Amino acid sequence: MPTQIEIRIRNIQKTLKVPQTGVFDLTTCLRFQAVSGYKAPIANTLDAHKRHIQKNLGFVGRAIDGIYGGNTLTRIEDLLNKQLPSIPSGSSLVASRASLEFIVSEEISSEANYTKRYQFPTWPGGDSGVTIGIGYDLGYVSTKQFESDWKSILSASDYKRLVITLGKKGMVARDALTQSLKRIVVPLQAAKQVFYLSSMPKYAKDVKRIYPGVDKLPPDAQGALLSLVYNRGAGLAGDRKAEMRNIVSHVASGNLSRIATEIRNMKRLWIGQGLPGLLKRRDKEADLVLHATFNISSTECVVV
Repeated sequence: MPTQIEIRIRNIQKTLKVPQTGVFDLTTCLRFQAVSGYKAPIANTLDAHKRHIQKNLGFVGRAIDGIYGGNTLTRIEDLLNKQLPSIPSGSSLVASRASLEFIVSEEISSEANYTKRYQFPTWPGGDSGVTIGIGYDLGYVSTKQFESDWKSILSASDYKRLVITLGKKGMVARDALTQSLKRIVVPLQAAKQVFYLSSMPKYAKDVKRIYPGVDKLPPDAQGALLSLVYNRGAGLAGDRKAEMRNIVSHVASGNLSRIATEIRNMKRLWIGQGLPGLLKRRDKEADLVLHATFNISSTECVVV
């Protein structure tokens, strides 16, 4: 008959989707660290992994002993069984508050910088279209979506002038950004209204559609993928989207390390293109995924 400890370990292994050996083996350690967002220790021995996990679980001193009895298993069970806020009908993800703040920061840096640089239409470069508000790219939205999001917010004349830039990307968008358009002002409050009430729910739905199982990832990881899709769009076709396609299977298996690697690999597209901010953003998104954990307060989660 299996002991109570063996039964508990098997239940943990069942949750982690690894062989149910009843022993907290190296395979279980590696999977638990991947799910929890813990970096692996330098020494690749079973004892090193077990002690490293205990340290990440909050054990100190002599309590970091590599012995997986009731105390250690209880903390592991608590972490794995931690319930995220339920996702009501009409919503798609549970992102961390920090990840949403990260998206805003990457798009406008700060409120002062928004007033200085981004309250006017801009062209960020690359394949972008004319962009307004908090990263709202007019090159990648339909007339219907633009009307729904902005017609009641912009003046009739500003709305009409911006409509003609819809769908234009790259150099075509750059040339479409006339001096007249650059004088349009989009107040920060209006930009936030569109960002939180329209853009985030729309893109969260896109993330859930293209990455089945994303809602089972830790909140920081969900938010990082939301940032990625908000920045790059939801299309997966073509060589430029190869890494985004690769992420599909890694999301399904919950492999945070592989997701982070694919996000970093995307930097191949912009190296030497004069877009250092974009390269840094991919690294920051990858770090969010790699260090994501379910050990997060529900007050720090946002249903999107």
